[in-house]
Amino acid sequence: MIAMIGAAIAPGIAILSYFYLRDSLEPEPISMVIRSFIFGMLLVIPIMVLQYIMQNEWEWRGGIVADVVQSAVVEEFFKWMVIFFTAYRHVEFDEPYDGIVYAVAVSLGFATLENLFYLIINGLNIAFWRALLPVSSHALFAVWMGYYLGRAKFSKTRKQERAFLWVSIVLPIGLHALYNAIFLSIQNWLVVIVPFMLLLWWQGLKKVQRAHDYGSKKLSSRPQ
Repeated sequence: MIAMIGAAIAPGIAILSYFYLRDSLEPEPISMVIRSFIFGMLLVIPIMVLQYIMQNEWEWRGGIVADVVQSAVVEEFFKWMVIFFTAYRHVEFDEPYDGIVYAVAVSLGFATLENLFYLIINGLNIAFWRALLPVSSHALFAVWMGYYLGRAKFSKTRKQERAFLWVSIVLPIGLHALYNAIFLSIQNWLVVIVPFMLLLWWQGLKKVQRAHDYGSKKLSSRPQ
């Protein structure tokens, strides 16, 4: 059981540590990051209950549309809500890269507990693939979400802020939906999912650099 818990937790902690340590401008308080991670974990149960109701009470079973609504829309929306109300408005959210840190923390908290449940049910033999695909994909969807939350937070106008906030929720839902659609609609999904994940990592790391560059400009423009 200890090995299973370790295998479930290690990928999320490793990925979160990577993105946290990339914050070279004004690193966030570790207590805030841990709190966001825990909030993400707490999302798992209500989301699972809602998904159960959708499948069994509302009879939304099978098909790409049902799967997209139950996983991509529900999961990304609830993660976005937690980030918006617990981190976005917090005084510690003081530079654009912070959006990525908090979004990744919440998403990996969710992915870590979800991963533990999957390993308990299916065994350790899927631990490697769970770490490589679902756990890391949650983090990468969060990079896009956090990047645009950072842009929204430091927008010059309310109109710009609202536009970036919409992008910060719609884009992760779209990426998550596409990720799920690959598994549902393509028989030899491995041929497609590998380049898709590589593309997500490549673009995600570019977003990290852009957030840093944008943050550096904001810091340099502050009154000394």
